[in-house]
Amino acid sequence: MNRISRREFLRGSAASIATLALAGAMGGVASADDTTITIWVADNMVDLTTEYATAYLEENYPDFTIDVQAVGEGDAASNMITDVEGGADIYTFAQDQKARLVSAGALSELSDYYAEWVAENNDAGSVAAVQNGEATYAFPITSDNGYFLYYDSSVVTDPTSVEAILADCEAAGKGFYFQISGGWYNVAMFFGTGCTLTYEADESGTYTNCTIDYASDAGVTAMKALISVASSSAFYDGSSIGDATNCAAIVDGTWDSSAAQELFGENYACTKLPTFTVDDVTYQMNSFGGYKMLGVKPQTDENKALACFDLAQYLADAEVQLARFEAEGWGPSNLTAQADEAVQENEALTALAEQSEFAIPQGDYPDDYWTVSEALGKDIIAGTYNDYTDEQLLEVLTDFQAQCEAAVTG
Repeated sequence: MNRISRREFLRGSAASIATLALAGAMGGVASADDTTITIWVADNMVDLTTEYATAYLEENYPDFTIDVQAVGEGDAASNMITDVEGGADIYTFAQDQKARLVSAGALSELSDYYAEWVAENNDAGSVAAVQNGEATYAFPITSDNGYFLYYDSSVVTDPTSVEAILADCEAAGKGFYFQISGGWYNVAMFFGTGCTLTYEADESGTYTNCTIDYASDAGVTAMKALISVASSSAFYDGSSIGDATNCAAIVDGTWDSSAAQELFGENYACTKLPTFTVDDVTYQMNSFGGYKMLGVKPQTDENKALACFDLAQYLADAEVQLARFEAEGWGPSNLTAQADEAVQENEALTALAEQSEFAIPQGDYPDDYWTVSEALGKDIIAGTYNDYTDEQLLEVLTDFQAQCEAAVTG
């Protein structure tokens, strides 16, 4: 489809008309004479994005220029919701932020042309991640937003169990990093024992239901596992290898594969998450599996809207996804990029694929969930529950579950 037909398609699309109407109702998200396209990406993607976006605009939309700024996925979503008008025109975010971005009017719904392109060129999981019902709200750029284990093979002799990893790290005076204070990571034990925690959101991004069963025997078992890990002298609360010191093992993601290789050198290794044992029963650590995506802010000017959509589509296509993989090890969502030989042979992506068998697809979670989960994790690290009985732990989880449910009902 050529540019003229795409423009006509955009003009005739109900989704695009709704996007322009929404932008107008908000008082004008982008002015008609604004020829600068602002893009927010992770710090390590600024130079790469500048290079590719500049070349694309020079060839296809020479009247527009770009301003690429270092704003990571988590901060981008929060900043957009706080100030849509002052936010980026195109920005990267993780899938769990989608519902609140839609609700805030910070995401344009993709017209049928772009939605069909997304569906045809990306893996099924990433396509589902950018949708709310039948509406598509973003372009997938990775299928790697999950985590697994990096480790120093000269220290960790058995990476298959948490107990063995901690024993090796304690003996060597080294650290095992696992972010118990983060709701994205501490689900590993809860999901591993069979607990469920999911939210449902409608097409407007409003949370309509919470399904949770942490207040259960399975939840108590997971709490005991987290308490045991946090009690080890080798434990460190963290998930970024760039911030880790004295590290021999860390639960982290593909985005830190280059840093992990640099830190561990010839002893670099990675694999799926380990098992853990509570009361003589062994469980497999689970994880969230998710995606990163590019969103486009609603625009009042149709020419700029088209330039933003086309540029976002290009930045989400196979060429640029492979460039991100080669630069920082980001795992592609694009089917053509996934078939690349180097992607197929990458150790970190292989470890992520191993973990995917034990990964829960990450949906949308409200801010309140992350807040109460962080608080629970910090209390665990502080030793608040070290001497609690099973009954007392169940009371803690009953309160936690009520707080999670209140994110919908309250």
